[in-house]
Amino acid sequence: MENEVLEFDIGLGSGADDDDDDDAVDIDIDDDLPSTPPHHLTTSHNSASTSATRIYLPEGDLSDLEPYEGMEFESEEAAKAFYNSYARRVGFSTRVSSSRRSRRDGAIIQRQFVCAKEGFRNLNEKRTKDREIKRPRVITRVGCKASLSVKMQDSGKWVVSSFVRGHNHELVPPDQVHCLRSHRQISGPAKTLIDTLQAAGMGPRRIMSALIKEYGGISKVGFTEVDCRNYMRNNRQRSMEGDIQLLLDYLRQMQSENPDFFYALQGDDGQFTGNVLWADPRARANYSYFGDTVTFDTTYRSNRYRLPFAPFTGVNHHGQPVLFGCAFILNETEASFVWLFQTWLTAMSGRHPLSITTDHDAVIRLAIMQVFPETRHRFCKWHIFKKCQEKLSHVLLKHPTFESEFHKCVNLTELIEEFESCWLSLVDRYELRDHEWLQTIYSDRRQWVPVYLRDAFFAEMSITQRSDSMNSYFDGYVNASTNLNHFFKLYERAIESRNEKEVKADYDTMNTNPVLKTPSPMEKQASGLYTRKLFVRFQEELVGTLTFMASKSEDDGESITYQVAKFGEDHKAYHVKFNVLEMKATCSCQMFEFSGLLCRHVLTVFRVTNVLTLPSRYILKRWTRNAKSNVILEERPTDVYTGYLESHTVRYNTLRHEAFKFVEEGSKSLETYNVAMGVLQEATTRVALATKNDGRAGDVNGRNKGDSASSGIRANYTSGNHLGISGQPLSEEDMDKKIQELRDELEYANRKCEVYRANLLSVLKDIEDHKLQLSIKVQSMKISLKGSI
Repeated sequence: MENEVLEFDIGLGSGADDDDDDDAVDIDIDDDLPSTPPHHLTTSHNSASTSATRIYLPEGDLSDLEPYEGMEFESEEAAKAFYNSYARRVGFSTRVSSSRRSRRDGAIIQRQFVCAKEGFRNLNEKRTKDREIKRPRVITRVGCKASLSVKMQDSGKWVVSSFVRGHNHELVPPDQVHCLRSHRQISGPAKTLIDTLQAAGMGPRRIMSALIKEYGGISKVGFTEVDCRNYMRNNRQRSMEGDIQLLLDYLRQMQSENPDFFYALQGDDGQFTGNVLWADPRARANYSYFGDTVTFDTTYRSNRYRLPFAPFTGVNHHGQPVLFGCAFILNETEASFVWLFQTWLTAMSGRHPLSITTDHDAVIRLAIMQVFPETRHRFCKWHIFKKCQEKLSHVLLKHPTFESEFHKCVNLTELIEEFESCWLSLVDRYELRDHEWLQTIYSDRRQWVPVYLRDAFFAEMSITQRSDSMNSYFDGYVNASTNLNHFFKLYERAIESRNEKEVKADYDTMNTNPVLKTPSPMEKQASGLYTRKLFVRFQEELVGTLTFMASKSEDDGESITYQVAKFGEDHKAYHVKFNVLEMKATCSCQMFEFSGLLCRHVLTVFRVTNVLTLPSRYILKRWTRNAKSNVILEERPTDVYTGYLESHTVRYNTLRHEAFKFVEEGSKSLETYNVAMGVLQEATTRVALATKNDGRAGDVNGRNKGDSASSGIRANYTSGNHLGISGQPLSEEDMDKKIQELRDELEYANRKCEVYRANLLSVLKDIEDHKLQLSIKVQSMKISLKGSI
């Protein structure tokens, strides 16, 4: 807000002003004031008014400061200042309503100053009724007639031509006058103190506390915390304008060194009007690997920091924060955030993330709804917890246990019904059901409470614990004292440090073998696929299955539902639905959907159903050591033995599933039992015969391919001749044998193909590992060279 004594209304009318008019005064404070009885006022009736109208007049002898007709001023500004000073003593706010210009030279020759509550809001204006008002403002104008009109004389002086003293509304007591718009101004000494405290890293709330203590009360400060906040923001923007050329020069230099460096300005180079965005080639490449979930971190946008800096970050395959781009936010309107997100999306080749996390901000939410309509938007839970300490400080002082109960309600509830019940119980117990901030975050609960977000991917290892990725990428580098001159060095240092940590994690993954804790083939498989940190997290879940039991609770013919719980804790059971034929499992805890790793409940079901290796659908490439590789190694098993285990598991589970249904039907009566037993005996004989033939096929497949007899058989069959070697027609039994032999040979050929494919993928994997090791060595050499320089 500009610190003017008065707000001007340049409109020519005086009775139909709209508070939302850009040309009209913008006063909405009066209706927000408490309805404290105005003790220094007296009321009477104006004879010119109807008997129902109440007129409020100043109390006491004000002849030394009250305007009167014929009163002279040296200038229009002097008249405004006097009327505003009078209004401050009486208890109302003023504005300029109308003016009259000379027909000769267009100069203003008459002004009318009015009470801020003069006139009425015009809701029928075309520009008001033809557009939707997102945040309607409170009604402040009530048709008050109090005013002062002045005219310019030939002598150049200004004379009061009319003065209306009475008001049709209550006036404001002295201890609240500082809240009125026309009386809120920041004095020179106050500005100096604000500048000093802001430079020390203090926010507006703490600065206002210091000012109140310095001046001896809020009414003596002369302005509100909102004015202080606006002054600090404007002050910061003015200081940034002086340094903005440094930013532009840096970005141009980076792009000249690498054409893939992306940057954009809202406006243009000559007329900078808004925000700045940039992304280096590494950030753009990282997004192509790990851009499924994004965090837009606006921590540095607060008044505590000198730089309105906001990075786009994500999570790499080691669970470390990774950079996707950066922005300087100098304009915080919805349109500017829309421009920012659209421009960033362009830099990222137009690929939308699955999810995005931001601070709890209404303007950012509106922008994201426009730019990322299909992306799951989450508010940062930890920012809300931090805000809780500020908004509910009085509750925390009175009830020390409230904070821990609040965290448990949010983090530890596993069902939506459980959270709703816990929340209502909490706010009722501490009498907070009507608390405005709690009502706000409760209405937004689907965007920050974990129980509502488990079905979306956020690349976090735990729903209840804070992930490393939620910590700012630049923590430890950018702080409250950082200015633009030092920013770029710290920015580059932070990026270099993060890259070194990723190289170190790559090295540890490639050159160290994890300690296996079970004989499970699945654990060995995972150790060769996942990065070290992700494997350790998976190993925790796998070992955790040893304390769980799974029991079948439902079978619909396609899927089996298992109840999974620790021994003796059936009341805390999870439900896993498993489709054997598709090798697809879903758990009620939804850990895989949220983090991309299978939970111990699904792994328990895999254990009891003899699934020995991880199905490929549950191995996300973004968590593997080959996350940045273009070779898809996990699409099919890379080991012949692993492939055998998976196919054997599918056959085993399919047969067992069908056998269970057969047993249930066959045991219903004596008749069905006898039929079932007869069928089983016949099936036993046929399976034994197939097993015997399978053994013979192994002998046939092992013989020399030049064998004349087998060659003759293949030649005769493939040519369409149904005769044997001696020229006699083949019997039906011989035909079946020949068909079986051909099937066996085809299966043998398929096995050889699998071996060749596995060998080829193994070679490709070795090449990728070698490339990665070379990359690590190059990065290490660069780091050592920088250190020696």
